[in-house]
Amino acid sequence: MSGTKTFRESPEDLTEGLFLGTDAGTIAYRTAMGQAQQAVLDAYLRRATPYSGASHEQQAAQLASIECLPEDGRGLPATIELVAETVLQHSVGVSDPACVAHLQCPPMIPALAAEAMITATNQSLDSWDQSPSATELETRLVDALAEVFGYEEHSDGVFTSGGTQSNFMALLLARNWYLDDRFDHNARIDGLPPEIDSLRILCSEDAHFTTRQSAAQLGLGENAVVTVPTDDEHRLSVDALDSTVQTLCERDLQPFALVGTAGTTDFGSIDPLTPLAQRAHEHNMWFHVDAAYGGALAFSERHNEKLSGIALSDSISIDFHKLFYQPLSCGAFLLREGDRYRYIDRNAAYLNPESDDTDGVVNLVSKSVQTSRRFDALKPFIAFQTLGRAGIAELIDYTLELATAVADTIAADPAFELKHEPTLNAVVFRYLPTTDANGSATSETSEVNERIRDRLRAEGDAIIARTTVDAETYLKFTLLNPQTTISDVERILEAIKQYGTEITPLYEQKTNYDASAEE
Repeated sequence: MSGTKTFRESPEDLTEGLFLGTDAGTIAYRTAMGQAQQAVLDAYLRRATPYSGASHEQQAAQLASIECLPEDGRGLPATIELVAETVLQHSVGVSDPACVAHLQCPPMIPALAAEAMITATNQSLDSWDQSPSATELETRLVDALAEVFGYEEHSDGVFTSGGTQSNFMALLLARNWYLDDRFDHNARIDGLPPEIDSLRILCSEDAHFTTRQSAAQLGLGENAVVTVPTDDEHRLSVDALDSTVQTLCERDLQPFALVGTAGTTDFGSIDPLTPLAQRAHEHNMWFHVDAAYGGALAFSERHNEKLSGIALSDSISIDFHKLFYQPLSCGAFLLREGDRYRYIDRNAAYLNPESDDTDGVVNLVSKSVQTSRRFDALKPFIAFQTLGRAGIAELIDYTLELATAVADTIAADPAFELKHEPTLNAVVFRYLPTTDANGSATSETSEVNERIRDRLRAEGDAIIARTTVDAETYLKFTLLNPQTTISDVERILEAIKQYGTEITPLYEQKTNYDASAEE
């Protein structure tokens, strides 16, 4: 027929060297992986130590000259070289001992090997027929994790992208459970009832922001989250909780969920989980524990008592891309009563038909808020198979010991103020600039500490974090890296003091100038 396009019966000229499954693909895969590994070794590990020092303006200008969606390609070797020069060497060196800012861990090599397997096999953990062995392994691993945290055999769970998704799932289930239990209302089918305006979620003042975020996404609004004051160790105060619950009830408001934190972002504090579980039970609240940071302590014989009471919770969030040293993203959500998944599950004929449920075929899509989902469970599985629970625990224990040693060093130095004794491996402190023989702190302490942090990054000395406590800026070490030594941290502290002595006079001059101008 005139004008009909001829069908290309053999697409080999299009696909050669692009996909696995052929001899050419095998060769191309080996070559590409080797080139990528070399780029990581040369451009990233040798140059991003811990950061190149490039400003955001410099990086933006460099990338602005590159067409992201070019008409014609440049080939993979040239593309890898381009990425090495523009991206890898200006990435944060998370494996560097002086990268001690955020809950961003150095990934262990067994997990990097797992990542290669995950990406090459590209299993999707929504239906068994797309990921048979992966589905079975994740299910087994969830069962094993539930046992470690004290849940019994009727528990369940699923791997997630991290604490944000896990916390959302907990509050989604809690909301639907409470509406069904209290009002005989099916939120999954019928939406939100008028009574929704009276529902409240309780958490500490230092709880992760995802509690508020989840409330907003669930149609409750951020104002549905009621924060409870903390004690001197930044743990949720049980007395304040009792008072808060009483006040809410007197106002005819209904606290339906209580979120306990096992490892706050700034201080690593762990709420008193056992009394919180008791209060939740007394007032018919869903008790969720956000253990994204501190959940790893369950594997430490020396520190697992800090999680006492976690087995009394209704659900738990844990992250493997923090203290388990797995690459992003990798988390898990554990549910004590597995049959409560009925509050969110659904069947799709092409993925998880009801006949599969009858036949006992496991399709994990019904346990997740994702459909397509990576086989991230392989990463901790390989890590634990490689090191064992004892090996993982040794890494965790070392970083907690390091944090204690660093806190002692800071406390002994009059140039610094230690804000707290660490519970996990986060250490909050600040540099104290002085202006007189009595060692009085200047009024510009927050600004000086901000500039010190910027200077460390710009010079490529260290990546450290900042936070605000009582409206003042503090610095923070998050000592996740087992390769970091006390000597490494002491060098950073010396650099902080050096930059502090250089920066402080500039702020004194500015303060004096501003005061003169006002007069």
